[in-house]
Amino acid sequence: MTATGCMATELASDADRGAEDLGSGAGALVSMNALSANALSFNALSFNALSFNALSFNALGSEAAGALQDPGEGGDLFRTLVRYTVSCALNGSQSFSFSWTDGAGATHEEVYPGQLGLAAAWADGALDAAGKQMVSACLAARTNRYGVSVAISMRSHEKPLRHDVGQDELEDYAHVEGAFWGDLFAETPRLRACYHAPSVPVARSAQRDCAAGQLDGAGGIEDCGMIEIVGSCQDLCGGLHPPGQYYKDCDDPDSGRMRNVVTTALE
Repeated sequence: MTATGCMATELASDADRGAEDLGSGAGALVSMNALSANALSFNALSFNALSFNALSFNALGSEAAGALQDPGEGGDLFRTLVRYTVSCALNGSQSFSFSWTDGAGATHEEVYPGQLGLAAAWADGALDAAGKQMVSACLAARTNRYGVSVAISMRSHEKPLRHDVGQDELEDYAHVEGAFWGDLFAETPRLRACYHAPSVPVARSAQRDCAAGQLDGAGGIEDCGMIEIVGSCQDLCGGLHPPGQYYKDCDDPDSGRMRNVVTTALE
């Protein structure tokens, strides 16, 4: 992915749908995030059905296609989730298009552009295991408990994020927040996060509780929807990779060492 800019365009909130320009430049893979925990966890079976074929509407099975075209609230949540999924998976030259009809009979033509290119081959065939994990980590990283947009830097040992974070971004987004991993496409979907302990106050002040954890009345840490916060990244992932300021891999409580991890950082 060519380095053409320093800031990707903001992703709209869950209430806004359509063909927003999410930006294809990735000189700094700095993205906006406002995916709600509700949209992330809704209808996992229909979401899993997306992975069996190419990420195009014509290739979808009836279950996933029906969920996308549902005119009700469930359809709104699923379309939001798919829009973010396309942004994570496909690159700036790719997109996902379909139409649906609302309860009033109005037809909506949707075009969801790709952005990060974490699983660009999904445009032509079924999503592989690494792609499932990278897309899942990306979606978890972009989830916000409060549904508000916060600028984040997304980093990983895996391509293309490994090569697309420049020095300016590392300096501007110096507060490593934590790391995300998991598999939304598994028979039992799971997402995990860990927090970078020195940055917990920064993350909470920025309303980024899906890594740091929201404090409950007793002072404990609450999970962020289906994202389970499993502890300190220093304990689970070791030290930060110095050049890129990311965690190369992390120990999952159930799955062992996970390589397909996305690290996030804040200004």
